Amino acid sequence: MSAIILKTPEEIKQMRAAGQAVAEILKVLEDAVKPGISTGELNALAEAEAQARGGIALFKNYPNAKRGGQPFPGAICASINEEVVHGIPGDRQLKAGEIISIDFGLLVNGFCGDAAITVPVGKVSPEAERLLRCTEQALMRGIAQARVGQRLGAVGHAVQSYAEKHGYSVVREFVGHGIGRDMHEAPPVPNYGRPDRGPVLKPGMTIAIEPMVNMGDYAVYTKPDDWTVVTRDGSLSAHFEHTVAITEHGPVILTAR
Repeated sequence: MSAIILKTPEEIKQMRAAGQAVAEILKVLEDAVKPGISTGELNALAEAEAQARGGIALFKNYPNAKRGGQPFPGAICASINEEVVHGIPGDRQLKAGEIISIDFGLLVNGFCGDAAITVPVGKVSPEAERLLRCTEQALMRGIAQARVGQRLGAVGHAVQSYAEKHGYSVVREFVGHGIGRDMHEAPPVPNYGRPDRGPVLKPGMTIAIEPMVNMGDYAVYTKPDDWTVVTRDGSLSAHFEHTVAITEHGPVILTAR
């Protein structure tokens, strides 16, 4: 990651356009989620929607950090049930009662937007509904702390405190990130930590905050495909993300739906 880059108001305006395109496409995908649809079909839909908006799907062909690992093949990450992040879209058909996390990033006119949602497939258990509500609320608690003069640790602390108060755990091995002309910029944005740690937030910083919250323990591992991350104990996991700009007037969600 490069050094933290402060964005001008015009650059943030451009990022808002990219973020809104991401939000629109995620809404299309959310509406398409139903029993019987495959993750590959959702991926094809995302690619078509990106092309229609003149954008480039950021995840497709993203390099694998592992030496010799294959680039990511999809436009979306489609992670089902115990899959936390980076699920590869393919032939798997969704079943009623499952949950699916859809992560999507888009480059539009040189600027990036990145967001994620977790969606129920048909009717899900009350426990799954509660996990989804809590994870999204944890994200919003974190965003509320993304204020000028605050330390970045306050964001992660808010996420962690809310999730753990409700009996869940927050994944440690994967975190949010700065974002702008590149999808991954400095600083890393953990979903845990102390409120007095981390860089001071300044106007013009743009970050992707993305809690990954497990129903069980926070330990995870990566499957042999070198991409799909799953909970070690097999418990359900949810993932929500927004791209956020730090401004003098408070945090602005650039990927608001």
